[in-house]
Amino acid sequence: MRATQRALNIDYAIREVTVPARELEKQGVKIVKLNIGDPNKWDFETPKHVRAALCRAVEECDNGYTAEEGVHELREALMQKERKKNKIDVTPEDIYITNGVSESILDMMAASVNPGDEVLVPGPSYPSYIEYVKYFGGTPVAYKTDEANDWQPDLDDIRKKVSSKTKSMVIINPNNPTGALYSRKILKGMTDIAGEHDMFIMSDEIYDLMTFEGEHHSPATLAPDLPVILFNGFSKVDLLPGWRLGYSCFRDPNGKMDEIREGFVKQLRLRLCANHPCQLAVIEALKGPQDHMEVTRRKLKERGEFAHRRLNEIKGISTTKPKGAFYMFPRIESKKWKSDKDWVLDVLKETHVLFVHGSGFDTTYGAWHFRSVFLPPVEVLDDAFNRVDSFMRKNA
Repeated sequence: MRATQRALNIDYAIREVTVPARELEKQGVKIVKLNIGDPNKWDFETPKHVRAALCRAVEECDNGYTAEEGVHELREALMQKERKKNKIDVTPEDIYITNGVSESILDMMAASVNPGDEVLVPGPSYPSYIEYVKYFGGTPVAYKTDEANDWQPDLDDIRKKVSSKTKSMVIINPNNPTGALYSRKILKGMTDIAGEHDMFIMSDEIYDLMTFEGEHHSPATLAPDLPVILFNGFSKVDLLPGWRLGYSCFRDPNGKMDEIREGFVKQLRLRLCANHPCQLAVIEALKGPQDHMEVTRRKLKERGEFAHRRLNEIKGISTTKPKGAFYMFPRIESKKWKSDKDWVLDVLKETHVLFVHGSGFDTTYGAWHFRSVFLPPVEVLDDAFNRVDSFMRKNA
């Protein structure tokens, strides 16, 4: 019995590197996992009042299905958030609750990508955007983000990559995997290009409130007439990764995406609904105390600065300073290894520190890099980077 080629061709590097790590763990080896963007695996904790809200929700709701688009009260709260933060005129009917942002990406690609279509994605990019475009027969076209300019998108390169087949543009800001925070000027240039070529934008804003150098700007704010779909959720800022709740917000003032939206909603009906009690509980995350956010930003700023300094001290490695999210994308300057993936696997084997190879985020713009989170406390990061330092002194 044979699998489909589209399924076999999926490459999600972030979790695939855990396979050799698990083999080491079976032998009793403890791995320092700097590959997964899960704050709750370290010293970040879901706010107590949000956890309490889930307990109440389980007792008070009927624990049955909800409407496919989500609980109305939650969508109302998200509308208020988007109006306040991004200054966009949307209604609850423009917002759809999904099983994490991952489902939003999947459903949007399924609704909008026909075989032969092209989608502009950042180079490097979060793998789901690349893989789901390919899954539905499209071609992901990576536009350059400039490492020498803090990984800001290269507008000239974007213009060169536009073709008659280009359907849409993906923007991930703050960026995964580089930790870049895009400037208002660059974002305005990107929306101008999209408008000139009748594209819509998918704007991934899951890290929008996790910035520590500069302010987050949404393309929806900068281009009021442009069709934009915002992807956001509760995994990162609200420290709820295991709840698997995200949302899509359609800002389409001229109705250009009506048919795509219909295709999107039909998929939501097919999968029934997102988790009902969790939807009720996250209303508390939006409306209740948010003291944890400042604590989170302070920790991330300190740890990002430490990681930036320490990694740049290691022979054969250099990196830019992150300004948002909790990722860094260092360059492997030594070419002793055949590939960045070989480097990651050798580091894992010899130091028991797990990163993700950069080519898993784009074979061109990610090659000879690796992604590291800086979520752990400084002492854990220091131990991990000391191991890598010793490895590079011995091998580079």
